[in-house]
This record gives sequence, structure tokens and C-alpha cells, in this order.
Amino acid sequence: MIPIVPLGADGRPKSASRAGAFAAPGLLHLAALPPLTLYIHFPWCVRKCPYCDFNSHEHPGTSADLPEAAYLEALTHDLQAALPLVWGRRVHAVFIGGGTPSLLSVAGVDTLLGTVRALLPLEPDAEITLEANPGTLEAGKFAGFRQAGVTRLSIGVQSFDGQALVALGRIHDPNEALRAVEDAQRSFENVNLDLMYALPNQSLEAMRRDLQTALAFAPAHLSVYHLTIEPNTVFAKYPPRLPADDSAAAMQEEVEGLTRAAGYGQYEISAYAQPGRQSRHNLNYWNFGDYLGIGAGAHSKLSFPERIVRQARLRQPAAYLERAGQGRSLLAEESEVSVRDLPFEFMLNALRLVEGVPLARFAERTGLASAAIQAKLDEASSLGLLECDAQRIRPTERGRRFLNDLQVLFLPDE
Repeated sequence: MIPIVPLGADGRPKSASRAGAFAAPGLLHLAALPPLTLYIHFPWCVRKCPYCDFNSHEHPGTSADLPEAAYLEALTHDLQAALPLVWGRRVHAVFIGGGTPSLLSVAGVDTLLGTVRALLPLEPDAEITLEANPGTLEAGKFAGFRQAGVTRLSIGVQSFDGQALVALGRIHDPNEALRAVEDAQRSFENVNLDLMYALPNQSLEAMRRDLQTALAFAPAHLSVYHLTIEPNTVFAKYPPRLPADDSAAAMQEEVEGLTRAAGYGQYEISAYAQPGRQSRHNLNYWNFGDYLGIGAGAHSKLSFPERIVRQARLRQPAAYLERAGQGRSLLAEESEVSVRDLPFEFMLNALRLVEGVPLARFAERTGLASAAIQAKLDEASSLGLLECDAQRIRPTERGRRFLNDLQVLFLPDE
């Protein structure tokens, strides 16, 4: 049974009461709301990778032991409660991430997407992405996901090298990675491969082999990430030996050169795509669009005519399921983004784009005049980190290499 959305004192759904509050007078003025996408978080993995700082939790049993039905009901409750906040807005893309969403059954994905279609107005050509890991796949599962309505598959290969996969704590081996890509391309035209570089003890030649193996499949999209040590991970506690900074920089240059030669356009710091195959959901993030996040630990950024609001769901799956079963709110946090913080929040995303963004987008998405950031733009330009004119903001090659230094320039002054 689907839980009932809780009611406020006025008899309306509590989320509807919040939506009314968000429509009250505020400090911003957005002439139009930005595009909206939907993110759905699946929190379980077979094993927690030592570099991972995402909200993922090991599930010691088999996929058959997962509380799939209960979690799907909780997601339905979560989405129903959020509907008043996005009422009437069309959804341009759906992204099912994790964790390892490919642990879901084909029937579960079909049920989930059926619920989404029933409750939200999806664009007819909405891109629907599902993340998959090679070590969790069964024969025919990709074909089933495609029939359920998934249009884009993102495969977390990370490496095709056996020693690297062991060092990264992955549960698949190189042969499983190769089979997963082959199986995926039999059912999907739009496939992304996730790779990582600057891995423990990795050489430039080993990185090159990894990338050439991926390019041989000619996937529609490649995400190639520099391994970084994140707080509160196993690697943070027990740091592996990583390539020196100059070696990692040489790897980055090799990635850019090989992908360019293969016909891929780099459109974001870590994203490379064949023409017309950029990730719609991620592009919306980087353009400071809106996204509704449901599921344990999911985050939302939602705009209203006079304010921008961020939300976070409960992180622990057990608490999330318990609250949903009681028909209670699944929010852990909800706050309005301050006018003071908006320039940094916008730039934190937009400056990841290789071609930057139109200058007018800052006003469109924040409700602030471009004069609010003019002094910061001038400073970044004087340091050679940014190109800016009356039409566009664009990081220079130096700005992309020193992205953190560029982004922090837009932090609010003390």
C-alpha cells in the first residue's frame, strides 16, 4: 500500500503548504523558472568502494534480498509529497543513480518509471539514464531495462585493468567489464562509460590502454574522472600511492588529445561526448537548472519566483523506509539559498563547462543582476582564469587546470 501524504492543520498536504510559503514575497525575481530534471537515488551496493563518498550502503545479501518493493513504495510517497513544489512543470530528464541501481530487477525499474510517468509530465523525448555496474548484471537485464523505458545506460567500468580494479575495490574483473559494454550496446545506442585515471601506481601507458579500450567501443559518451581522495573514505584513512601531480596532468592531456582525435567534444571538465550526446541531466546541473531528488540521501534544488530552495532527504535507508512507511516527511534538511551565496553556487557549476555559459544566464537563473559579480569577473580575467565579454563567461585553459582557484574567487566576501 502506498503511504498517504501527511496533512497540515489546514487539511492540505504539508508539502502543498510549503509550496504556498515559497510563493510568498522574497528577495529574488525570477522572470521564468529553469528547466527541471528528476534524480532518483538507489542507496545500496554489493560492496562500498574505498574511494567512494556517495551515499551508498553495503547490502550483505543477494539482490533478491533487497527491500525492493518497500523502497519503491517509499519513492512513490516521496514523489507524491514533492508534487506541489513542482506542479505543472515538465521534466526534461530522469537520472537513476546510486549506489548501484542495476541491482533493481527489471520489473522494479518498470514499476518505478511507470510511477514517474503517472505522476510527472515527462517531455516526450526525455532522456532516462540508469547507472549500472558490470559486477551486478545478469543475462538479458540490459534488454529488460531498455524495454522498461530506460534510454541511456551509464556503466561504471572505472578501468579495464585487473590490478587497477583490485586497487579500487571493484567487484568486477576486466572480462566482466568488456562483456557489460558489449551487452549494453546490443540494447542501447546511448551508452556512457565511466573511467578513472591517476589510479594507485598507474602509469601513463596503463591509462592510455584503458582509454583506448573504451574508445574502441565508440560509446556515445565518456566520463573520465581524476581519482581524488575524499574525506570519510577508506582511501582517506589509508591513502594509496597515487601518481605525482605532473604525471596526473600528463594523463589529463592524453585524455583530451585521444578523445578529440576520436571525434569526442569535451564539454565539461570530465565529460566527453559524440555530437548531440551530452548528458541532459548533468548539463542541467551545470547550467544551474532545477532538479528534484527523491530517495535516501537525494538532494534537490528548486526555484520559485522569489527564492531558490535546497533540500536533502534522510540518508540512512532504514530511517528513510521507516518514515515513508509511517507516511511522514522524508526531508532531513530544507533551506533557502541566500542572495549572498547565489553567485558562488552558480559559478561552482557553470565554470565546469568548457564553453562556459551566456552571461545572461546568471540573471535568468539567480534573479540577480550581472553587476553583482562584475568585480569578481574582472579579477578572474586579470588572473588569466576567465574570458568574459558582454555575451559569455568562459573559463580559459588555465582556468580549467586550476578550477578550484577560479571557483573560490566567487565565494562571498567576509
